[in-house]
Amino acid sequence: MFIGHFAAGFAGKALSPRTSLGSLFLAAQFLDLLWPTFLLLNLEQVEIVPADFPPLRFSSYPISHSLLLGLGWALLVGLFHWLFQQDRKGAYILGLLVLSHWFLDLLVHFPDLPLYPGNSPKVGLGLWQSVSGTILVEGLLFVVGLVLYLRTTRAKNKLGLYSFWALVVFLILLYVGNIFGPAPEQVAQVAWAGQLQWLLVLWAYWADKHRAFQNA
Repeated sequence: MFIGHFAAGFAGKALSPRTSLGSLFLAAQFLDLLWPTFLLLNLEQVEIVPADFPPLRFSSYPISHSLLLGLGWALLVGLFHWLFQQDRKGAYILGLLVLSHWFLDLLVHFPDLPLYPGNSPKVGLGLWQSVSGTILVEGLLFVVGLVLYLRTTRAKNKLGLYSFWALVVFLILLYVGNIFGPAPEQVAQVAWAGQLQWLLVLWAYWADKHRAFQNA
């Protein structure tokens, strides 16, 4: 699950129009933004299996991807937003987006998602068994999220138009590259590539700054 998470971020704009797309992206991808750092710190582990789809076997990631701590991260992100923005609705939406990440992963992952740290059962519905099914589901989610965002905002200027659509195209290209590109050779490559997602968050803040509500 990749663009499906960003789809949730786009859709969140319709529920909380005053919240920046950057914040919505950050929340929707928060667990995957934590994960690369925990990999680099050797607090979580992943194995590279080039013959598999995807070529990563998630052997241990209870801090970033257990349901229990996912709920904790959701509460933390929501509380942080409320404290600094005094925006209760936005805080609720951001918290729900953080938690949505786990449930979207549940749809596609093989049974590797823990419910809680420690000796937890592992769950996953395994949509990854079908590459075409995965692409179809994520593609539909992305289209729906994009439509909801576009119904909520309009470009204030050329930057709002071109920076936004460049972001959309770039996300699609990244997704295609992740699916059809070669497997990474080292775990460190996976971790550092994952850190680059912060640039997508910053891009979303920038693009959204040049857009306005449709009714404005």
